[in-house]
Formats: sequence, C-alpha cells, structure tokens
Amino acid sequence: MPEHRTSIIPSAPTYHGVKGQLDYRAICAFAAIGFFLCSDTYWTELKALPVASDCKLDDSGDLISAKPYFSWHYEPRDITFDQAVEEFTELFERIVEDQTAGRRVILPLSGGLDSRTLAAALKRAPSHVTACSYRFEGGLDETEYSRKIAETQEFPFFGWTVEPGYLWDVIDDLAPINGCFSEFTHPRQMAFSEKYRSLGDIFSLGHWGDVLFNDMGIEDGLTMDKQAEVLLRKLVKKGGMELGAALWQVWGINGDFREYMAERIEGLLAAIAIPDSANARIRAFKSMNWAPRWTSVNLSIFESVRPIGVPYYDNRMCEFICTVPERFLAGRKIQIEYLKRRAPALARIAWQEHRPFNLFNYQWDNAPWNLPSRALNKLERVIKRKKYVQRNWELQFLGEQNDMQLRARLFDGPHNRLIPKQLILDFYQRFTQIDPIYYSHSVSMLLTLGLFSEIHSAEDYIGTERAAHCTSVTARGTQPSLGSWTV
Repeated sequence: MPEHRTSIIPSAPTYHGVKGQLDYRAICAFAAIGFFLCSDTYWTELKALPVASDCKLDDSGDLISAKPYFSWHYEPRDITFDQAVEEFTELFERIVEDQTAGRRVILPLSGGLDSRTLAAALKRAPSHVTACSYRFEGGLDETEYSRKIAETQEFPFFGWTVEPGYLWDVIDDLAPINGCFSEFTHPRQMAFSEKYRSLGDIFSLGHWGDVLFNDMGIEDGLTMDKQAEVLLRKLVKKGGMELGAALWQVWGINGDFREYMAERIEGLLAAIAIPDSANARIRAFKSMNWAPRWTSVNLSIFESVRPIGVPYYDNRMCEFICTVPERFLAGRKIQIEYLKRRAPALARIAWQEHRPFNLFNYQWDNAPWNLPSRALNKLERVIKRKKYVQRNWELQFLGEQNDMQLRARLFDGPHNRLIPKQLILDFYQRFTQIDPIYYSHSVSMLLTLGLFSEIHSAEDYIGTERAAHCTSVTARGTQPSLGSWTV
C-alpha cells in the first residue's frame, strides 16, 4: 500500500483521485482569489493531498487515509529577542547548507529581505553561487539592488529585463507547467527559464519568509468574525468577487456566492486551533492554503528547469515559528537583525520597500523625514515623462499588440464551451473601458480558464447538459447585455 508524507508547506501539491465532473463552486472561488482553497481542484473527484499528513493510497492512487503529524499552533517560549535571533541564525544557515552544500546554486535576488537573507547564509555555505535578477521595462530597476547584493557577496551576477508581451511567446509552455492552477502574469521567471539552466544545479529561493517572519497587520485579540473579514479582504482580488459571482450565476449554482465565500473562509479558519493569537492563526491559514496552492504552483516554473531548495518552507522552520513570540516577528525584526549581525554590508544596501533607507535607518521612512526622497522620485518620473510600470500585467495586456493577442486568446479559443462569450466580453470591456487596474485580475483569470479548456478538451470536462445550460442562460439574457460579442 503506497504511503506518502506531505510537507507542512509542500513545494508542489500532490493530487489523488480522477478527473471527472467540474467543481463549479471551487472554480468560482479560484476566479475570485487566484488559487484553489484547501484540497480543491477543477474537479470534484480530484483533490490535493492534505498538508503535513501521513497519507495512505491504494494502488490506483486513491486516498485511503490521512493522519496529520503536525498542526499549526502558537506556543511562544519565554526567550529573549537575542535568543530568538541566535536560534534563527543557527537553524536557517543549517537548512541552507543542508539544501545546497556542494551544489552550484542559482540565487534569484530582489531588493527585499528574503533573498538577501539567503545571500548572507549562502556566503557561509560550501557552495558556488551565481545570482540573477530582473526588472520591468519602464519600471523600478530592481536589478540595481540585486547587483549590489551580489557584488557585496562576490557572487557572479546576471541582470535581465522583462520585455513587453513576453507572455504570448511562452503561455502555451507555461499552461502545462502550472496546470492552470495559477494565472499567468505573476510568474515572471518564465521569461528567463532557459537563461537559468546554465547558471547552476539548484535554485535557492526565499519564498514565504515575508509571511513567517512578519505579523499580519492586525490586533492579536481580534475576534474570530473579524479575523474572517480581514482574511476575506486579503484573499479576494480586485474584481474577483464580481467575476466569481458572475460565474456562479451563469452556471446556475444555488445560493449566493458571497455567502459561500464567507462561510468557506470562516470554516477553514475555525479549524485552526490557535485561540490566543489572531496573527498566528491567519499566518497558519495562509501557510496551509496560500503557500501550497499559489506560491508553490508558481515555483513549478523554477522546478521545470532545475531542482529547488526553499529554506523557509522547511518543516524545521515551520515548527520553529510556532514557538516564537509574536512581538519578535512583527515588522520583520528577526530577519533584519540577522542581516545586521551576520552581513552588515548587505544591511547597508537600500531596502527596496523603504528606498533610499536601509536596514539601519528604515525607521525614518515616514513623514517628514522621507519627503525629500519622495519628491526626488516623483521629479525623476516627471522628467522621464514615461508611464511608470509597476505590475506585470501592464507589460502583457496593455498596448495594441498585447491587446490583439489578448483578444485572440479570450474570444477565439474553445473556452466559450465553459464560459459564455458575453460574460467574457463584459469583463474585457470593464478592463479596457472602465478600470484596467481593478479588472486586470478578472481578465487574467478568464485567460487562465481559457487555457485550461484548451489543455482539457470540452468533452473531457464538461457534459452536454452543462454546455446546454450555459447556452440557455445566455439566451435568457440573465447576463449583462452589451450587444454583439464581436470585438
């Protein structure tokens, strides 16, 4: 009888069961938040194995039983901040060495803290490191910070630029890699997948450090109802609730989508037995859902090129974080202190989030002390007289050529067997004519669902009755009437 132990935060979901009838409720939630909750997938009978569990499967791969070996908890020890930093230092550097010793390491860098802590730890590990980074064309030059980090640590460095419209050249390769379990504009690493290949044997990735080693920005004594409200706001993307509700209606699902989402989040949150810390409970929820079902899906692009090591995902790190007092985690204190002690030269490089301030003086990044730097940044943008690109979808959806590709994908593929073209047109017009920032997520999710339907033919996942129902809903005019869908 096959057995499988899932990690506390798996770097890739493991699925069991078979593809069959679509799970329309789960897909509506997916459309709203950008990832599937808990064990959900596109199908009712195909599920992700539960995290942190010893699972038994039969010979055909169906789950027989799952016994948890770890539950997220909050049991803070009576330790000092110095002790917490020392314990983190020893644990983090041991994990990094365990994952990378003797390997040629590829280190993607940013201007933040998580990859910077890896740069500090890898300098002490017995491995050869090559660093890399990328920037948006027309956006903040993130490679400026990454290059300084690499030079300080004496790592070879490669800097690249995310080109406008790169998505359309790689989207047909990307869809099978991530299985359409995430939308396509966030994993920018896909633009450079072949460039990575020659740089080393294994990636060392800093994902999830910003969640584990930070507070959730709420009062620790927040009631359960308020926690659920906060979490729902964090989860649902701009325009996501409207898209989920529209799909819910067109698929004829009973009940109200918004009520379904609220009840689903409340139920998942209530199952986490952490009564004394709202921050710890929401961190646990995100680590059980957001990390394995969104972050890990996007890690698949790295893993399609080379194996990955993710130190902050390590079981030992998850167990450690459950014992650290919240006051030490708030504001990234432990990571900041680690860098100041172990790599002060790295700590003196500007922290991108608080530029031009660094880890020794970032506390000054508030008015009136940061007004001169803010004025200088604004003046620089005015002088350049160029739109400042901050989001990946701006490079992939805006402009005539991008729009042509987007319309072809939205309106010319087979996905209208799943989603009526009138609904697609509605959200496309909201994006192009009303508010591109607010509706960019909706359009990206419709693009994702379209690619899903191309990978899985209509006959594989949708019955004649459901297809006929979608057609009849459109015919009854229950969707917004915008005239012909011809674009």
